[in-house]
Amino acid sequence: MILTGPEITTAVRDGRLTISPFEPDQVNPNSYNVRLGPTLLTYTADVIDAHQPNPTLSVEIGADGYVLQPGELYLGHTVEAVGSDTFVPLLFGRSSVGRLGLFVEITAPIGDIGFLGQWTLMLSPIRPLRVYAGMKIGQIMFFLACGGIDLYRGKYQAAQGPQSSRYWRDVARIQAAVAS
Repeated sequence: MILTGPEITTAVRDGRLTISPFEPDQVNPNSYNVRLGPTLLTYTADVIDAHQPNPTLSVEIGADGYVLQPGELYLGHTVEAVGSDTFVPLLFGRSSVGRLGLFVEITAPIGDIGFLGQWTLMLSPIRPLRVYAGMKIGQIMFFLACGGIDLYRGKYQAAQGPQSSRYWRDVARIQAAVAS
């Protein structure tokens, strides 16, 4: 069951859902618009290695915006911290942004119950595209969970700003378990 816009507003007001800051005019018929935060990360190594931390460069989006380049992966973040211990969130790019040739959150739209923080956005443009901090970049839908709930306690909890991959931590644990 997906939450309607009025139910999203009710859930924020009664505490079952956190959206901070919450703006009533960002509520849609069955989703909530999220905005692009002011910081972007890009990986600086020629080859990204899944088995180790990768160096990144942080860029602040100025008042004149920032031009995203094709062939580059940008990690952005939402202005809003979003989360719930009750609902499963799914984040997608807005269709108006997709029509500009920007892929948003290509591979990981589902959030975990219990996560609360700013969402990292994976941004990939088809053509050079100027983006602006605060622009509506995506929308989050919320689904009611069925069954027992095991709250998220993972490595990205309470994220602030864009988060680079921490996949290498999982690899290290798996390698240690296999070795023992």
